[in-house]
Amino acid sequence: MRIFSYVIPRDYGFAPNPFFGICTLATCMPKIRRSAVVGDWVIGTSPAKIGVGKLIYAMKVVEKMTFNSYWADSRFIDKKPVMTKSLKKMYGDNIYFYDGAAWLQADSHHSNNDGSINTKNLNNDTSADAVLISNHFYYFGEDCIDIPEGLKEEVCKKGIGYKFVSSDSWNKLHTFLEANYELGYHGHPVLFNNFKRYPGPR
Repeated sequence: MRIFSYVIPRDYGFAPNPFFGICTLATCMPKIRRSAVVGDWVIGTSPAKIGVGKLIYAMKVVEKMTFNSYWADSRFIDKKPVMTKSLKKMYGDNIYFYDGAAWLQADSHHSNNDGSINTKNLNNDTSADAVLISNHFYYFGEDCIDIPEGLKEEVCKKGIGYKFVSSDSWNKLHTFLEANYELGYHGHPVLFNNFKRYPGPR
C-alpha cells in the first residue's frame, strides 16, 4: 500500500468529486491516477492561501477503471455534468469518452466557456486513462481539519506534484481520523459557491 499526498490549489468539487456517496479522482493529477492501485490512499491537503497543514480529503482507492468504463457504468451517471442543474451536477467529473478516433469531452468545468473542448485540459487529463474511485473516504472541503502536530511536515507536500507518506505517519493520521470522524462527506468544497471554468494548465 502506498499513500500519495498532494496540495489541492483549487477545490471546486471537481477533482476530487466527493458527491453522491462516491469520491472520484477522474481529472487532473495524471501521475497519481496512472500509478495508484486498489488499496492505495490519496490525500489532498490545503494550499497556503487557506493555511498549510490542513486535510481536505483522504480516499482509499477501491476501484480503478478507464474513462470509457467510467462513462458507460450506470453507477456513475450522476457524475456526468448537467449544466442546467445543481452545482453538484455542474461539477460532474465523468466527462471523457474515446470514440475510436478521438477523445470527446463533455460540457463541464474543464471545457471552454462556450462548452467546447478545452484542448489543454483534455490532453492533460487523458494522458492517464484512469479514474480512481472510493466509497471509503473522508472529505472535509471548506471544513478542512488540522493535521495533528508532528505529522504535518511528513504528510503535506510543498509545491506542485506529489509525495509518498510513510506508513508510520499514515497509520498515525488514519488512527486519528478513525477516532474522530465518520467516513464520508463533511463539508462543501472550498470554492463551491459559484460555478467557474478552469482554463487549463499553464
